[in-house]
Amino acid sequence: MSGALRVVVADDHGPTREVVREALEAEGCEVVADVGSASAALAAAHEHAPDVCLLDINMPGSGLLATADITRDLPGTAVVMLTASRDDEDLFAALRAGASGYLVKDMDPSRIAAALRGVLAGEAALPRWLVRRVVDELRSAPARVAPLRARRSPSQLTPREQEILDLMAEGLTTDQIARRLFVAQVTVRTHISTVLRKLRVPDRAAAVRLAQEVRER
Repeated sequence: MSGALRVVVADDHGPTREVVREALEAEGCEVVADVGSASAALAAAHEHAPDVCLLDINMPGSGLLATADITRDLPGTAVVMLTASRDDEDLFAALRAGASGYLVKDMDPSRIAAALRGVLAGEAALPRWLVRRVVDELRSAPARVAPLRARRSPSQLTPREQEILDLMAEGLTTDQIARRLFVAQVTVRTHISTVLRKLRVPDRAAAVRLAQEVRER
């Protein structure tokens, strides 16, 4: 992406914030704020409109509530959880709240920046063992698939977001879409991130498949 990745880091453990900040800055990211509570995270998100908010789940005020508020108020900002919790309920609650990823604190800090950049490129930031849990959950609840598809119809998209989705379906890359629409790549990435959140899908390929399924019905 053009320019440094702008990140808000929120965790009530000061040493953790310091480690994460240093790791992100070492990879060329700009940490625009590091705060210790959900309310401070929400305020920082509104003030800076960062590319990503990296939130702990269990900080004061609830990282889950902050996630829901940020994704509602700032559709151009992605939210990724960074937490010690490996609990399935926390994972699915975070995804339902609008999180685009779920990272655990025992990961190598130097990999966090790549995971966040992946989110803005349309990928889901989930460890492999968590992907397995998501798949298992979906397979165990087939009755919920049809209603879920109805709730995440491409009809929710704005005309510009639908145009982006159509170009993705044509196989165009982010750079090619930007050139076609005469906009910056970061603008395209922001639209793609919003499309993925609205459709509740993990990546570009899944968004395209969903759109094709809707057209065929």
